[in-house]
Order: sequence, then structure tokens, then C-alpha cells
Amino acid sequence: MDTLPAFLSHLEHERRLAGNTVEAYGSDLADFFNFLRVHLGEEPTPKALGRLKARDIRAHLAQRRRDGLSDASIARLMSSIKALYRWLGRAHDIENAEIAYLQGPKRKARLPRPVSIEAARDMIFEAETDPDSATWIGARDAAVLSLLYGGGLRISEALALTGADLPAPERLRISGKGGKVRIVPLIPAVREAMDAYAAVCPYALTKAGPLFRGAKGGALNPRLIQGLVQKLRGVLGLPDTATPHALRHAFATHLLAAGADLRAIQTLLGHASLSTTQVYTGVDASRLREVHAAAHPRA
Repeated sequence: MDTLPAFLSHLEHERRLAGNTVEAYGSDLADFFNFLRVHLGEEPTPKALGRLKARDIRAHLAQRRRDGLSDASIARLMSSIKALYRWLGRAHDIENAEIAYLQGPKRKARLPRPVSIEAARDMIFEAETDPDSATWIGARDAAVLSLLYGGGLRISEALALTGADLPAPERLRISGKGGKVRIVPLIPAVREAMDAYAAVCPYALTKAGPLFRGAKGGALNPRLIQGLVQKLRGVLGLPDTATPHALRHAFATHLLAAGADLRAIQTLLGHASLSTTQVYTGVDASRLREVHAAAHPRA
């Protein structure tokens, strides 16, 4: 198998990375390999990659910057290249110290931008009572948004639910990124929204079939939820940062503000690393200062 397909197969089947992540690696490295074919005048085999110098990588990064790539995209590209070389070391015993020590541009820390409690409630209410939608579609949309905000699910996770998840349980089994399974407790408001939708949905919700259906009965397309949230932004006067994923951010931020343990939030979100969850401490810094002031013995 050629080098790049073999590496991507490793990411998918051995590291079990999400499909979107593997696709991002593939896009970055396809451009890199195309550059090397011209730059080296040969196919970038593992041995050829082992002979590369830091200046060769810098030449590719400079070309991509001329193409208009941002610092964040350049940093991601550098990360993809270094991941490739780590795999080459394990799979082909090829080490390249020059490239191992290369550093890309530092990424600016981007804090999540959650919606407020009031905005989340308004979005769910407006979706449910939209006069332009059929009653069952309003109930469906309210149930999906309730799962994002009340359960911290990703869109893909909510839309992966099936009729087997009815009636809505107190604890929902979710298969997240990389096939990681977690248990998400559902508050009564979320369970009621799911069951209310199921009661009025005109299609048979079989155990093996998708829970959330489109207007014609097929599986609900995530673009429809993205379009719904875009419409709600206009109706409610919310900023462009009010996206479906902002409801998941709000779930974590509002739990943290209420005193939830960071480890518990990590588990609920399905984050593999606590460092990923810790970004929410930056969002709710004021709350952390209050906790510190109340709890520290010298405060």
C-alpha cells in the first residue's frame, strides 16, 4: 500500500479517529505529497521522506502561506506532517530529527462561545412553536436542540439515535468520536421533548431506524438543523456564534458555573483528555474566582 493511504488507514482502523479528522489529515497530506513529487522529482516513499530536511518542509509551508492559509491552518498542517513522521518511526523505523523539532506557528487560544441560558431556552421554544413548520417538525426540532443543550450531544450523536432509544431513558448510551462510548443522563425536560416528538411523528420509529426523520421520512440531515439555528439567530437577534455546537458549549459552561466538577463534565462530553475540557474554565473565569475567594483559607 502507498505511504499516504497506509497512514490514513492506520488513523482510521488502529487509532480509530473520527472520519472528519481522518479526512482533514488526508487533505493536508495530499497537498504535501503533491508538493514533494514536484520538489523531489520522485514519489515520496518512506525512505524519501526520511531524507527530507527542515528546509524542504519550510518550503512547503511557505507555499501554502502564499496560497492564503492562516496561522491556524499552517499549524494544523505542521501537526499532520509530524503525526505522519511519528507513524513512519513506528511502522518503518524511519526517524527524522530535523522534522521532529520543527515548530509551526502558535495557535491563538480560542475560547468556546456558548449561548446564554435565556438564549438556549428561547431557541428551543421558538423551534417548537414555529408557525411555518408542521407540529411534528416543531416537536422534532425542539427535541434535537434539547439534546444538544440538555445532554451536551454533538449533532452527529443526536441524529445517530434510533427508535430503540424510546421511550427516552434516564441514561442514554452514546457512541461518540472514535467509537468511544459514554453514558449521558437525561434531565426530565429532554426526555419529555423526545417523547413528545415520538408521539406526533407521522412515521413508524422502528428500533433499527433513525429516531429523527426528515419531512419525507428519511434520516434527518444535519444541514437542516444548522439551517434552523441560522433562522433562529435572525428571529431572536443572536450573534453568528450561536451555532448548534454553541448549545453543547453552553451545556458544559452552565454546568461549570453551577459548580459541576471538571472531571464529570469531561465524562459527559466524551472528551478523551481533560485538557480539552479545561478550555471551559477560561469561559467561566469569573465563577472560578468566586469559588476561589469562598474556599481559600486566606481569602
